[in-house]
Amino acid sequence: MWGRVRPPTVRLSQLDRVRLRRVAVRYASHGWPVTPGACLARHRFVCGRAGCPTTGCHPALEQWEQQASADPARVASWWRLRPHAILLATGRAFDVLEVPAYLGRYALDEVRSRPGRGAAGVVGPIAATPGGRWMFLVSPGETLRPELDESLYVIRHGAGSWIPAPPTRLPEGTVRWVHSPEESRWRLPDPHRVQDILLDALDALTPTFPAPSSPSRLPTPRRGS
Repeated sequence: MWGRVRPPTVRLSQLDRVRLRRVAVRYASHGWPVTPGACLARHRFVCGRAGCPTTGCHPALEQWEQQASADPARVASWWRLRPHAILLATGRAFDVLEVPAYLGRYALDEVRSRPGRGAAGVVGPIAATPGGRWMFLVSPGETLRPELDESLYVIRHGAGSWIPAPPTRLPEGTVRWVHSPEESRWRLPDPHRVQDILLDALDALTPTFPAPSSPSRLPTPRRGS
């Protein structure tokens, strides 16, 4: 079986389900591993698993890491009945560098303002959460530079982690693309170059923004490195 999920007993939108399924299948058709997330019911997420204590965004499948798939038919089957959140497994087709929105915006603006260079080949898909986090998708496998690894601002999502993908809805709002995969032609940038850009932004902004005691992260703790 393909990871059957017990449907939660909540009112769900047919239009949302169809839209989410279409987008999830498009991600899978480009080789991005997808796994269904719990369904948003008012201000909490319901996965249908008996006794699940998690109310934030989280995978609907208990063995989500093993069952995440880039098979469009398999992915479509998960959205046959319910409008699951779309979660993308990281560490396979891509890694993700997650930063505060102001840091990501500064980095993107700096790249776009460089004469003769611009963002081509440097900036790939970038998603933003309504909670103020930007997620830079990069080619997988590269660990964080020591300067970024020691920073409270930067989180790397690799193997064993996931991110919520547009147009998933969170209690605060909808996850969206700042720079869509189509704009990047589904190409992923070199993680070294993106880390350089983020490090420059961090160096420029750290004196203005003192490090917080704990950064604002995505709804559910996930394994990063």
